[in-house]
This record gives sequence, structure tokens and C-alpha cells, in this order.
Amino acid sequence: MSVARLALTTAICALGVVVFAWAGLPLPFLLGPLFACLFAALAGVHLVSWAPLTDTMRTVLGVAVGASLSPALIGQLPAMALSLMLAPLFLLAAGLAGYPYLHRICRFDRATAFYAAMPGGLQDMLLFGEEAGGDPRALSLLHATRVLLIVTIVPAILVIAYGIDLTTAPGAALSAVAPIQLALMAVAGLVGWRVAKRIGLFGASILGPMILSGALALAGIIEQRPPAEAIQAAQFFIGMVVGVKYSGITPAEVRRFLVAGLGHALILAAIAAAFAEIVYLLGLAPPIEAILAFSPGGQAEMAVMAIVAGADVAYVILHHLMRIVLVITCAPLVFRWLDRDAP
Repeated sequence: MSVARLALTTAICALGVVVFAWAGLPLPFLLGPLFACLFAALAGVHLVSWAPLTDTMRTVLGVAVGASLSPALIGQLPAMALSLMLAPLFLLAAGLAGYPYLHRICRFDRATAFYAAMPGGLQDMLLFGEEAGGDPRALSLLHATRVLLIVTIVPAILVIAYGIDLTTAPGAALSAVAPIQLALMAVAGLVGWRVAKRIGLFGASILGPMILSGALALAGIIEQRPPAEAIQAAQFFIGMVVGVKYSGITPAEVRRFLVAGLGHALILAAIAAAFAEIVYLLGLAPPIEAILAFSPGGQAEMAVMAIVAGADVAYVILHHLMRIVLVITCAPLVFRWLDRDAP
């Protein structure tokens, strides 16, 4: 990795934050870097990210989610059961609509179309798809486009339909958080990440810190979320890592992958809206929580939105965890069945 390229990429992302903040657009620390990287990549700029840094930033979100847990929330888990049971149906609907669209209409091979249609576990879908003979470049760009469009559509809905201010700081300032709390959260993030990675837990950089900080929050030891500055830094680097996936994109890839990804994202958005409406009409969750829980963006991106929107973060993330676990465990089995019966 070139330090100069990383510095250039960081500067481009910082410019995106400035432009979004100046224009009063939502989630400037997340969407600013993402779109700045996209436009720079389309202009032919070679962009890079640094995995250790982005993984470290993801631990901040894990701690933020875990710190949101409370005994009251645990008591609500039985009431969430019906809502969580809709996650498999959502995935089934997404697969039944997305796979034929990408395979028959967009003309991707079966492996690429199937694993691109699975809304979750991006790194795992790239691995499974490549092992099954899919196109890793197409998978990467299609998933990046899904995340980009979902995290663009959802904030627009929250702002326009519900009047949510997504430009405010996502929590207390650093000066308002007790030093002992900062130390506890740092330890929970680092230890949780390392232990989860050691045992092979998927999404270790988020789930490990989330589990450990959640246990400490339930015990009354962690009493605050990470400061706003830390969460904004996490947004910045998560936006960067999505945008960097477009580095080196060619005009032909723009025409094929971005157009196909746009159609797929709109299909997923319509399905997610239908399930969010069902959840709301059944009285299982308020509308904002329902929208965020079933929006098929990345887990980290949805965590950011839930935090900034002031939603029930734990409710939202539990649904995304359910979705990701189902995708990772079931997708390879379903594809083998489809591939066996294919002509």
C-alpha cells in the first residue's frame, strides 16, 4: 500500500465531508467520503484504504452498539421474536427477485448473479462467489453499488418523510465523556475484536466489541457510548472503504455494473419498504426502526444511521445480524442446490 495514495484518498474523503457539510446534506462524515471516492474513481484517480485502520474504526461502532444494550432491552427480546422471524422471509423475497433479475435480465453467470443477489456479508459473498466460479470484480462492484444506493436512499427517506436531522453530532462530545469510560470502551473494543478474531467469529471487528461492551453495559460498568468524534471518524473510514471499491472502474464497467446495481438496489429497496410497512402495521416497531432494520445496506452503515437518527440501535442491529447469519450459513447450500438442478 502506498502511503502517498492513502494520503490522497484521505484528502479526497475530507473534501467530500466539507462539501456535504457546507451543502447541509445528511450524514456528511459517511456519504461525503463515499461519493467523493466514487467521483474520484470515475475520474481515473487510483484510491486505496488501509484495512487495519478501517477495522479499528469498525470497533468503535461495535462498542457503540453494545453500549446501547440495557436490561430493559433484553426484556423486549421476546416481543422482537416475530419481527426477527420476518428476516428469513425478507431474504427469500430478495433472492427470488434479485437472482432472476441479475441472471436473466443483466446476463451475469449463475454464481455471480446468485451471490450478488444475497444482501449481506459482503466479504463472505465475494469469497463464496469466487469459489463457485463467479466474477470477483463484478461481485465487488455490485455489492458496493447496493450499499452506496441503500445508504443514499434511506437517509433521504428519513429526512424527507420523517424530518430526522442527520447532520447533527451522533452523541456527546469527547470532553463530556468520563476518562474512565473512554478507557473501558477502548479496552472492550480492542479485547473484544482480538478474541472474536481468534475464535474465527465473522465480522469480528464489530461483533467482538459489541458483545463485550454489551456485557459490560448490562453489568452497569459501561454507562456511555463512544464520543461523537469517534463515531464520526468511524463513519469517515467506512465511507472511504465503500468508495474505494470503485477504484479503477472503467466506462464499460460503469455501464454494466452500476446500471445493474441500481436496478437491483431499487428492487431490494421496494422489498425492504414492504417488510418495514408490515412490521409497522403489526405494531412490532416504530417506522424509523422498521425501515433501518430491513434496509439491506451494510451492517456498519446501518449502525451509523441508527445512532445518528436516535433510533433503537440494538433493535436495528439484531435484525441485521439475523440477516447476515442466514446469508452466510444458507447461501452456499442454496446455490449448490440451484447449480445441481440447472440445465
